[in-house]
Amino acid sequence: MKKALIIGGGFGGLVTGALLSREGFRVRVLEKNTTIGGGLQSFTRKGVYFETGMHILGGLAEGGSVRRIFEYLGIMDQLRIERCDMHCMDEVTYLSTGDNYRLPQGREAFTQALCSYFPHEAEGIRRYLQACYDLTDEVGIFYLRPSEATFTVHTERFMQPVDEFIADFIHDERLRDLLAYMNPMYGGLAGHTPAYIHALINVLYISGQYHFRGRSQHMAELLSSVIYKNGGEVLTGQTVSAINVEDKRVVSVETTTGATFTADYYISTIHTKQLLPMLPEGALTRGYTTRLMDAPVTYSAFILYLVFHPGSFPYINHTCYIQDDYGQIWNHSDYDDDWPRGMMYLTPPTDDQGPWAVRMTVNCIMKMDQVQRWRNTSVGHRGADYEAWKHEQAERIIAKLERVHPDIRRCIKTYYTASPLTIRDYYASPEGALYGYQKDGLDPARTLIAPVTRVRNLYLSGQCVNLHGICGVPLTAINTVEAITGLNTIVNKINQQHTQI
Repeated sequence: MKKALIIGGGFGGLVTGALLSREGFRVRVLEKNTTIGGGLQSFTRKGVYFETGMHILGGLAEGGSVRRIFEYLGIMDQLRIERCDMHCMDEVTYLSTGDNYRLPQGREAFTQALCSYFPHEAEGIRRYLQACYDLTDEVGIFYLRPSEATFTVHTERFMQPVDEFIADFIHDERLRDLLAYMNPMYGGLAGHTPAYIHALINVLYISGQYHFRGRSQHMAELLSSVIYKNGGEVLTGQTVSAINVEDKRVVSVETTTGATFTADYYISTIHTKQLLPMLPEGALTRGYTTRLMDAPVTYSAFILYLVFHPGSFPYINHTCYIQDDYGQIWNHSDYDDDWPRGMMYLTPPTDDQGPWAVRMTVNCIMKMDQVQRWRNTSVGHRGADYEAWKHEQAERIIAKLERVHPDIRRCIKTYYTASPLTIRDYYASPEGALYGYQKDGLDPARTLIAPVTRVRNLYLSGQCVNLHGICGVPLTAINTVEAITGLNTIVNKINQQHTQI
């Protein structure tokens, strides 16, 4: 059996490892934390579970690409997930006006809802959504279509800045703002973020949106079980400190525990800015290294975890977004004293979910410079002033939640918080970046990363390579594995199995 060693036991490392193990590779995954999963990690406080990163799931409806991948890996029927309300997958509220929009799942239902809110833009809405679906059709792997070439020529709109893309179809400024409500899901920047990212993520969730039922950690455990079932292993507490290269090939990796590991193939799924310093000088070209070390990353977040008194706050079976006002969706990270300008929140279902919510997770965009004074501290050792600062931010969030849910404060039993520093330290993500590199349609080559490298047996996977999230990471894993096993080998097997189900 060929041996494959994967650096990083997050979602990308586990999916990549599971796919390789299905191909007969003996897989070993090295994870720095004591818990696997990366953004799939869950934590518990006084018996209540919370997700650390991945909250909203797409691509899992019948025939969806992620569903077909999980069916191929044999874990789909074991996933504990809850489909969001078909009539309202997302609810968007603007505090300045009180405007409230409830957006359903399904392309036609989604279209009809938007047309009912903005009847004067009906033609533009249909043209806009058709353009979104056309852009996704340019990404064959999104639909698990076999690749016919290694080089794809895209239409002019593919890299068009997304705010300009929306404006080409929509005249109403309020509707332009609303159509970008998922911006916090991909870290979009006006004038830079390519339209294809907006299209892929919106189409993914319009086609079917789900939440975890119970713990997101369960998905990590299922993926790990695939690796173990096929003779591999996942080792925690193993932080890679050095990658030894000879004659343009990796010969071993070393960890901070003093252990040395060898394999035939090495796949890094950690952030590229964490990987490159581990390589010896000259292993990769200076231009390549400088480009990726200097490339900007996406913004981070402040997360508030609420625990409710039993039977006090109703369960909401959809995702909610709050915006202070129209015209701010592209500059949530350019705040002053008005933070947070917007937020995304949900009440994740439990295994025995009833009419009342047990918990709520609230995500607010935040830049790392807000916690600059504690940059050189570690988890649990940041001091009383840091705790006081977190309490102040939590109170700001709760005050804005009260404008939509006036009684929410009396429902809160306790709460917990996480800052960009928390994200940085647990995920080993530079600047606490949520979504890897900041993609730029005006300079796409700056963050262009292929799954292969000039070190012949070193490959890359994870959210830095293509697209992040529940769909982007598994699709990238397929690209990486096929760089080893051959073009379309995995896609064809997934599709063949799907036709037999």
